[in-house]
Amino acid sequence: MGKCKKHPDRETPYKCEKYETYLCGECLACKDQKIYCKHRSSCSVYFTTQKGFDKEE
Repeated sequence: MGKCKKHPDRETPYKCEKYETYLCGECLACKDQKIYCKHRSSCSVYFTTQKGFDKEE
């Protein structure tokens, strides 16, 4: 785990493999969905946001 880039006080398991940065639940979003990313097929950030697992019920 690492610390969120925008919120360094928060530990998070979500890591953008393309930019090598960690993102907390509040910041969780793929930055460049339109730009090619070789990590996309295994990216937890992209998968979580695309499947809607980041939404609170």
